[in-house]
Amino acid sequence: MDSTLTIEATVSSDGKLVVFTAFARGRAVQCSITRDVLEQYFWAPIGANDARLLKAYTDGHKRIAAAVERKVLRVPDEPISLTATDFSH
Repeated sequence: MDSTLTIEATVSSDGKLVVFTAFARGRAVQCSITRDVLEQYFWAPIGANDARLLKAYTDGHKRIAAAVERKVLRVPDEPISLTATDFSH
């Protein structure tokens, strides 16, 4: 399976998530990744501004896509929320 993530990611209004769309298994899937994950696993500085969070998302594109693919296999019909659990293996 090959997921494609949108480049047009946005930071949620509360600053706790980066929200994006993935195209996986022939459909668009709404996805998000937490600020905490970007700080712990993708080198975003703690308290980073929106631009820096989006840069961490872009820089981690391949690892994030792989996590989305794994999660889509487990929960194919639901939005995907990536948390630290998805990267702690």
